[in-house]
Amino acid sequence: MKRIYFDNAATTALDKEVLDVMLPYLTEKFGNPSSIYSYGRESRLAIENARKSVAKILNAHPGEIFFTSGGTESTNTTVSAAIHNLGCRHIISSEIEHHATLHSVEHAHSKEKIKLSNVRLLSNGHVDMEHLRELLANSPERCLVSLMHANNEIGNLLDMHAVGNLCKEFDAIFHSDTVQTVGHYPFDLRNTPVHFINGSSHKFNGPKGVGILYVNENVKISPFIHGGSQERNMRAGTENVYGIVGFAKALELATTHMDEHSKYINDLRMYMMDELKKQIPDVGYNGDLYGRSLYTVLNVSFPKTEKSEMLLFNLDINGICASGGSACTSGADAGSHVIRAINSDPNKIAVRFSFGKDNTKEEIDMVIAKLKEII
Repeated sequence: MKRIYFDNAATTALDKEVLDVMLPYLTEKFGNPSSIYSYGRESRLAIENARKSVAKILNAHPGEIFFTSGGTESTNTTVSAAIHNLGCRHIISSEIEHHATLHSVEHAHSKEKIKLSNVRLLSNGHVDMEHLRELLANSPERCLVSLMHANNEIGNLLDMHAVGNLCKEFDAIFHSDTVQTVGHYPFDLRNTPVHFINGSSHKFNGPKGVGILYVNENVKISPFIHGGSQERNMRAGTENVYGIVGFAKALELATTHMDEHSKYINDLRMYMMDELKKQIPDVGYNGDLYGRSLYTVLNVSFPKTEKSEMLLFNLDINGICASGGSACTSGADAGSHVIRAINSDPNKIAVRFSFGKDNTKEEIDMVIAKLKEII
């Protein structure tokens, strides 16, 4: 059976060119970067070249880029640093953040008695900027604002400059979870009012288990993980050399082909949206599809019936990979916290289709034909 993969917001296939640059560091170039002899120096050079490459692409300083195990570690590091190093006693976030953020801020609230507020959401799922201003203006404590750049389930895009400028006005720390957008959108961090962002290479055809944390050079923080002097004393543990090399190469390739891939992928998304509308009655869409929206994600709302309740299962047995919201909780039968927050209609079933550069219109036609059969 031919498998059709429409869950690229969960993870992407490793690019062959990325694997090629990683392989030497999995085989003959195996040195520990902390060692002073040639094997170690070779690995150290690879890491620092990767750091320079990532910094240049994001228009940041190499000293602002720290390699981590991925977006989740980067977010946890940020929340901990904001509380313990930067004097934040009030966190402002939203109900539709990734669980890496939701669970981190809830932990800080319950264990460390940090005040926690959720900014209101507009009917289309965007942040209510007036309410954010109100929360900041009325907070006697210094705030950490943690709001994601693109929602991983519905695709809504945050205006990072607007939020960052508001944070600047009220001396708040601003963290944006950019896991869905690093590698998919251009960044100019020298000219973006943000203190922390994070990235994860498996979202743009790089390896799993490696990410970055950007820490603005004006912010001084302590390590989250202790035990060694790696990452300039900021992140203990022997570096994931082949992962770091793979991250840099994947980001370089994604940036080189960004214009053509983003247009191609968005055309696929809008083609599927149009065809679904034509061929399946009462279909709808979650999020701001026609406005500020991530070009890789289409969140479709199907009428709830006996058949559609088993939709993901039936797609899977027909070789079609899609998600009922965030893949990070796909094993739990809890439904999507994002869909609950923006659309409480119990008569709808939400399915996220997310596209990559290797998907085709023919695959979309096959999926829609199967959806018509199932529903």
